[in-house]
Amino acid sequence: MPEHSKMTSSELGTLWLTYQEKTMILRMLEYFIEKADDEEAKGIMKNLYDELDLYVDRITELFHQEGAAIPVGFTSQDVNKDVPKLYDNGFDIMFIRLLKEISMGMHSLNITMAYREDIVIIFKELTAITQNYYNLCTQYLLEKGLLSRAPYVTMPKKVEFVKDINYLGGFNPFTKKRALNTVEIAHMHHAIESNFTGMQMILGFAQCADKSEVKKYFNEGAELAKAIIKELSETFLQSNLPSIQPSGGNATRSTVPPFSDKLMMYCTSLFCSFSMGGNSLGTAFSLRNDLPAKMTVFMKDIFEYAHKGAKIMIQNEWMEEPPQMEDRTQIIKE
Repeated sequence: MPEHSKMTSSELGTLWLTYQEKTMILRMLEYFIEKADDEEAKGIMKNLYDELDLYVDRITELFHQEGAAIPVGFTSQDVNKDVPKLYDNGFDIMFIRLLKEISMGMHSLNITMAYREDIVIIFKELTAITQNYYNLCTQYLLEKGLLSRAPYVTMPKKVEFVKDINYLGGFNPFTKKRALNTVEIAHMHHAIESNFTGMQMILGFAQCADKSEVKKYFNEGAELAKAIIKELSETFLQSNLPSIQPSGGNATRSTVPPFSDKLMMYCTSLFCSFSMGGNSLGTAFSLRNDLPAKMTVFMKDIFEYAHKGAKIMIQNEWMEEPPQMEDRTQIIKE
């Protein structure tokens, strides 16, 4: 018996996606480390870089062992470290924190689609690394006063059960909406927080994008993020909850691109996928029926925006094609 069974299609696909994401993160870390003016932040990013670089090598070796083509991913051609700072005021750690949140979901899902023990171990180890650095980034931002916590509420003194179907209401403009529950607050706060970081990221991308169509696309994305933040913040205020006021993560006035248009488009696509997933969870766990309706509209808008981005990437030959199954019909014809 061979030491390892042959790699399955799902294992090949998840490792391919991981390679794409990790090489993108490494290129962005190279720039952020170069421009970091805070030693603690620089240390967090440098240690993360060293750990992730090892896993890119491990995945590359697995592809070699299977005789699979090594993906292009993102290379030194996609980053320019010798340009002015594009972001300031803690954005680097805010951005890495959000990337680690995305990675946590991806690695947990990838484990469920892996069978070979060596591949399962890779995703388990990546999950542990991701959780560690997510916490390091969170504590750093809290200590620096750059991260807004979710609103506080009075602690419950007894258990309550829903007694009226009006608990599910929210559409009728002539009836009073009930106050948000803490589960709904959690998902809405998360959506506002992640959209704020995404908005700052994409505003910076818009300033420095090379192609005019890409610049226009990023501007549209910033407006979409603003609309989502505005809508959810107003819902908070209607329940007498303070709207979130993040105090960090600003784009500078630089217009010199540190990243290729290809990398920035891929990063935006990754954030869109994450946002749709987050809104899906918010829809599933919100019981006031006006909230899932809002989330569904957000998902539709984000999907259409992501689809438009995919077209731009294809037209510019920036979208690397995942490994394909055999087209038996075409083989027979040939």
